[in-house]
Amino acid sequence: MQVKYPVIALCGSTRFKEQFMEAQKRLTLEGNIVISVGLFGHSGDQEVWENMDEGALTKTKEMLDDMHKRKIDMADAIYLINVGGYVGSSTKSEIEYAISHGKEVRYLEEP
Repeated sequence: MQVKYPVIALCGSTRFKEQFMEAQKRLTLEGNIVISVGLFGHSGDQEVWENMDEGALTKTKEMLDDMHKRKIDMADAIYLINVGGYVGSSTKSEIEYAISHGKEVRYLEEP
């Protein structure tokens, strides 16, 4: 069996780790290939930042932002984890990027 599964990239603040994990599971069981964040810098992976100087921290954050846009490039759509309607500046940038590249935008909570 060879099926063309839609690819969805999850976007949103990494403070919502639990909602990311729930969405990943649900969307996968609905028949989607789900691409998520590589780490949860705001909720559980703080050790990543601990011994970085300001320059390394800035470069790492820039790399992660760019890497997430490459994930959006691979996706057919993005799915926003916008708990309580929260959309931060990085996520806004990802939404704008996705729209400018013709990607469908879906939301956990309708805006």
